Parts: sequence; C-alpha cells; structure tokens
Amino acid sequence: MTLAVRYKAARTLETAVVDPPAPGPGEVELAPAYVGICGTDLHIFHGDMDARVAAPVVLGHEMSGRVTRLGPGVKGWRPGDAVTVMPLRWDDTCPACLAGHQHVCQHLDFIGIDSPGAMQQRWTVPASTLIRLPQSLALDRAALVEPTAVAVHDVGRAEVATGERVVVVGGGPVGILIALVARAAGADVRVVELSAHRRSLAQELGLTAWDPADDDVQALVGEWTEEAGAEVAFEVSGAAGGVDTAVDVLGVRGRLCQVAIHPRPREVNLHRFFWRELTLVGARLYDRSDFERAVSLVADGTIPAERLISKIVPLTQAPAAFEALEGGGNVMKILVDCTDDAQGAAV
Repeated sequence: MTLAVRYKAARTLETAVVDPPAPGPGEVELAPAYVGICGTDLHIFHGDMDARVAAPVVLGHEMSGRVTRLGPGVKGWRPGDAVTVMPLRWDDTCPACLAGHQHVCQHLDFIGIDSPGAMQQRWTVPASTLIRLPQSLALDRAALVEPTAVAVHDVGRAEVATGERVVVVGGGPVGILIALVARAAGADVRVVELSAHRRSLAQELGLTAWDPADDDVQALVGEWTEEAGAEVAFEVSGAAGGVDTAVDVLGVRGRLCQVAIHPRPREVNLHRFFWRELTLVGARLYDRSDFERAVSLVADGTIPAERLISKIVPLTQAPAAFEALEGGGNVMKILVDCTDDAQGAAV
C-alpha cells in the first residue's frame, strides 16, 4: 500500500491509500521522487476534462524517480536507476501510428490523464516509457525534463533556425522553456507576458520581456526587426489576446506555432495569414528524441531548472499546491515530493 494524490471531482483532490499493481511482463515499478504540477493538471482539477478523466485517478506526468522492481522479461534496467517517464502509450495500429506519428496516436493513452499517474509513492509503468537520467542530475531538476521535452518539440515543429527573431507570447513555465530552447538553437528571442513576476524571472535568465498591458508590442517588434516582423511566434498564453499578438508580430512567411490549449474556438485574423503568407503549425507532446535532447539541456545547465522551481511540497500538501497555482502570476513550477521521507514511510 502507498500514498497517492487522486482527482475525485471538480476542485476535489484527496490524499489516499492505494495499492499499485505489481509490475507485470514488460513493466517496472518506480519510486517517484518529484512530480511537477502542470497546466493540464490544473485543467483536470477545474473539472474541464471530466469527459476524458475517469475519476478517481492519480494525477501527474512530469516526474523523476528511481526504478524499484522489474517485471518479467525487462532487460537493461536495474533497481536504483534514475529515470523519467515519457508518459505515452500508443496502439501502433491507427493511421497516425502507421504514418510514424505515434506521439499523436488516435487512441493515445496519456499516462497521468487517461490512466494512473506519478503522484504516488510507487508507480507501475511500461518499461518502454523509461528515459534514463544521468546519475549526477539532481532529481528535483530532472522533474523538469518532461516540460523541457515539450519545448524541444515545439521549437522543432516551428523549425527555428539560427539568427531568426522569435516572439514567445506567454511567459509561464512552458513559455520560458520554449524561449530558452529557441535561444539555445541560435534565435533572438522576446517574451510577452502580463505577470511582472514572470517577466522579472525571464529577464534574470537573460531574456528580453515585454508587458502587453503597457508596451506596444507590435511597435517594439517593428523597431527590433526594422519593420520586417518576426520569423516565428509561439502562442503559449491560451488567451484570445495572445492569439492576436502572435499573429500580428509575424513578418512575411512567418510561422505561428500553437502550443497553448484553448478551451473554446478563437477568432483569427485570416486576412493577415493571406496577406503575409503565414503558416500555422500545431505542436503537441513529444517523441523520444525530444526527451533525450531535453535530458541533455537540463543536465548541462542550458535549462536552469532550479531557477524555475518556485516551491517543493510533500505529497500530503499537494491539494493545497493546486490551489496556490491557480493565481498563476507569482508562481512558476511547484514540485510534489513523493519520497517516503517527505511524509513518513509508505503505508
């Protein structure tokens, strides 16, 4: 038996005793160390995904931890190995999988949403989902590998190249990670963010950040690019105004990469798309190469993961941490410490 955080209903989480299954053939049991709370977890907490989430369900998919037990037939791993998990299980039979796009399988099991997640003291997953971590990488920092993999995938989808001007609209955790990954790819980056706290953090990380409430973002982009416009914009805000900004800052044949989840359809200035021959690409999740690149970026300090962690709380305080994140602006990433030592031995 072990402790877990489960979603029961809108705005209702519980710390419960659960009995995770023993690892079967091809599976491993993990001891999660740290689990990040992300925007998708908040959507679940608000009840926005009740049509998809079968409550009660254990949440969490941004994690780091160690292998504890191996199921029959598992090779290449041993207890104590430091790992993160690429939380995707696909069917390999749908048209998307057959076309080589397993990460957007048409019947995808996103572990931590569609099936039990990592916010528990013991967690059984397919061995195929494991990503090896360097033993030298601190496990709290390693919990940011998954959102970094999202950023790596996004930057790849937008085909960001050295010397390009990039505008990231939305300076939350994923927006900042996209900005850092784009900068590592050689781009010149600007972040647009309403929160003074998040703008301040971006600036501390060497990024230029603008306040759309006080700054004329389009004029600033014109000055920065000599009226050419940016080559790439990322929409990470999830707001209607963010969509408008991301479209307006683009130059001729610019690329808009849509990252944020919008709960309802948005109006888009299609005339701007016609007039400047813009391109819109969607970016969802990641593949194994994105994860492996993310591990390298976190391990070598290109992603200063420790600067993005606002707070670490024990598993028993996770419900309160969800409420703290609702305010958004003054918090970046909260990690849940799932180790036995954080709340006493597993029960």
